[in-house]
Amino acid sequence: MFKKATHRLALAVCLYLAAMHLAFANDNEALNELYTHFNEAFNELDVSRIHAIYSEDACYIPESQGEEITVGRDNIVALYKTFFGKIQHKKAKIEVDFRVIERNIDGTSATDIGYYLIRFHPSIDAGEPVSEFAGKFVTVSKKKADGKWYLTVDTNNRAEAAFYFNAKPSSNLYYGRQFSTLNSYVKPKIHDEP
Repeated sequence: MFKKATHRLALAVCLYLAAMHLAFANDNEALNELYTHFNEAFNELDVSRIHAIYSEDACYIPESQGEEITVGRDNIVALYKTFFGKIQHKKAKIEVDFRVIERNIDGTSATDIGYYLIRFHPSIDAGEPVSEFAGKFVTVSKKKADGKWYLTVDTNNRAEAAFYFNAKPSSNLYYGRQFSTLNSYVKPKIHDEP
């Protein structure tokens, strides 16, 4: 009888651990998908994709000392709308990519730390080279009642592009595309990105 109970307890523990592992894997996939949505939003200059990423009470903390914290999804989307509008007005393209190096999931809250790289492609008529800038970021995401993850805190600051290129992949964390390095680093002409 004791042996049977021990086997049942061991089986229950194994099933519980397997379920937790699956839930954790699914959370990692869902969190990684946020970066895919960012990529698509930048590639298509589509603010509706940005709207789907942030929670209604999200905060964006800009790197500039002269800018306030932006609170609320609609206000954050308005920043991106202005930024994307400037890119469209210049008939340019912009790409973004991320490399997450650390993630901490605690229940319905997740914190990601990593690097990003943004490439600016001027219009063909401009005759200017492609330029890039990079940075470090920290995001906090929350799993809401609908079971989806949304960004609630987004902050970043500039960093050398080499940090992005030298970041090593971590198991289950978003690692993005393999941008090739530009022949020379050129500071972009856009200074008011979100």
